[in-house]
Amino acid sequence: MTDQTTERHLERSRWPLFAMVVTGVAILAAVVVLVWTLPPRTIMMATGAEGGAYHEIGKQYRDILARAGVELRLVSTGGATENLALLRDKRVSVGLVQGGIAGEQDASQLESLGTVFYEPLWLFHRSELRGLGLDVLRGRKVSVGPEGSGTRTLSLELLRRIGIDRQVGELLALTPQAAGDKLIAGEIDTALMLISWDSPVIRRLLADERVELASFPFADAYVAFYPFLSKVVVPAGVGDLAKGRPPSDVTLVAPKASLIVRKDLHSAIQYLLLNTAVQVHSGAGIFQRAGQFPAAEAIDLPLSGEALQFYKSGRPFLQNYLPFWAASLAGRLLILLIPIIGILYPLMRFLPALYGWAMRSKISRLYGELRLMEAEMETRGAGRDTGDMLARLDRLEQRANHLRVSLGYANMLYMLRAHIALVRERLKGA
Repeated sequence: MTDQTTERHLERSRWPLFAMVVTGVAILAAVVVLVWTLPPRTIMMATGAEGGAYHEIGKQYRDILARAGVELRLVSTGGATENLALLRDKRVSVGLVQGGIAGEQDASQLESLGTVFYEPLWLFHRSELRGLGLDVLRGRKVSVGPEGSGTRTLSLELLRRIGIDRQVGELLALTPQAAGDKLIAGEIDTALMLISWDSPVIRRLLADERVELASFPFADAYVAFYPFLSKVVVPAGVGDLAKGRPPSDVTLVAPKASLIVRKDLHSAIQYLLLNTAVQVHSGAGIFQRAGQFPAAEAIDLPLSGEALQFYKSGRPFLQNYLPFWAASLAGRLLILLIPIIGILYPLMRFLPALYGWAMRSKISRLYGELRLMEAEMETRGAGRDTGDMLARLDRLEQRANHLRVSLGYANMLYMLRAHIALVRERLKGA
């Protein structure tokens, strides 16, 4: 093997090492980016009053997320309206919010992960007021829920719609538990409660003979006026089958509760919340069939991209086989590495050619100047003063001597120096 061949072989052997270094640097940069964008280990969730349905659901979420290594801190609130306010103010990242209370302005900050359960609006009254219909509200003491609750927001809107909002004797801001106690004790006449069937206070009131559950007349009209509402039926006897309570089917209106998140919530946490929602809400109930919830329904806010993907094809593939944190890290690493490799591979093939062109162009520029000097010599002819051309040739040779090229292109540089020497000899003999 000749020296020139050996030099070229050494030059080619350096490119895999160079490619490995560049790839390693790119991977290291990707890992640094991943570390800075890892999912948070603690998130805040707005629920509801302690002992209420929202708060009990929040505790189920907390227990499930804890098994995945995420701490869910529950923030007790007055209800859905306050939950929405906390989400807007960035004080929490996730919250349960009833349909119909978020506005278009919220879509710039918030997204939905879907609906998770029905929230019927229950209308209970003292049993002696049976048969009065909506007149049961006129001139009576009526609990419409505490400030900040979804019960209050929806109740006042429906009272306004039927035109008796100013005919109620007294509007009371009571929690469901307090309203149930006072209703059974006869201290108030009527209580409106926006709460799930699973709430203990609902079970208690349905079974108590001192209290009656009233139907909403014109329920279909309410649903037509308020698309976020659904009509649900409480079957006769579901409260106490032995006593036949309620004695007949009762028609209620019900918004659906949605799981709302801030748009800046990490995508991996959103998938974790969606998977948790399936575990908590997918069972059958008196108002829904098994698997009905969580559902890909955008009541007031659009579904997040993660929610759309989840309902289309389930949770990310890696989460089926790896722990949450490992799956999140691996998934994001793949997302970063695929384009990096896609760029680096053709670049590594192109770089040697680009490098060779750069080396040759350095020498070729000097060759071009030397060729111009030869042409000038021929134009001047013999016997002319060559001192200036020799000085120019010396400067050209000095530039060639200081030119830095790799071993693979040293032979071209040596040839250039030899040609410069030949031109000098010609000038001296001229």
